[in-house]
Amino acid sequence: MQTLDGPRLPAATGRAQKLVVLLHGYGADGNDLIELGMQWRRLLPDAAFVAPHAPGRIPGFPPGMGGGRQWFALDAYDPDLLRRDPHQTAAIYAQMRDAALPSAAILDAFLDAELAKHDLPGNRLALVGFSQGTMMALHVGLRRSPAPAAILGYSGALLGAGLEQDIRGRPPVLLIHGDADDIVPVEAMHAALNRLGEAGCPARFHVSPGLGHGIAMDGLELGGGFLAESFSAAAGGAV
Repeated sequence: MQTLDGPRLPAATGRAQKLVVLLHGYGADGNDLIELGMQWRRLLPDAAFVAPHAPGRIPGFPPGMGGGRQWFALDAYDPDLLRRDPHQTAAIYAQMRDAALPSAAILDAFLDAELAKHDLPGNRLALVGFSQGTMMALHVGLRRSPAPAAILGYSGALLGAGLEQDIRGRPPVLLIHGDADDIVPVEAMHAALNRLGEAGCPARFHVSPGLGHGIAMDGLELGGGFLAESFSAAAGGAV
């Protein structure tokens, strides 16, 4: 099986007691998100951060340029169609779920290896995703046992059907989205919240006014606080 790697930040305290895995979006690579670790180190000084590069390369992406990675191909994805005909959402995300399965297995193995490297149990893990990375974080994280301490997703969606049958843990989830996102419409976040609720998974959300497909300061601050709170709760109050 293919293995993953990417940029890392060691725990500021020198010994990791938490692990935060940052999953980038389509067309980027791990270097795109590792900066989030720098932003959150003050809140999580004993957390190690790693931002793996997705296993796939986008065909035709200019060689020698940074990024160009994908967790799965987006051949069928059309955000304009989702806005014109929301009834197509389920079918499109079901097709994307099937495309994501090979990378999901690779990512799941990577998480096990990283936890073992730091000698940490599975509930000392948090998954953070952006866009396609959010899709992967939700798909893999909700099917892990023990459940991660938290899943934080920016500008993403929930893939496919069958969550109620597949879910193995119900970690706290925070979804953050811009209401002007023209790549992944904010309606995708609301659809994900509905499905998470049906599966009994506690989920919160925040909408950043006027934000397109990105992460704003309000979302950055809320996300960091959510991770610190969730890790504390997973440890029974011990930070």
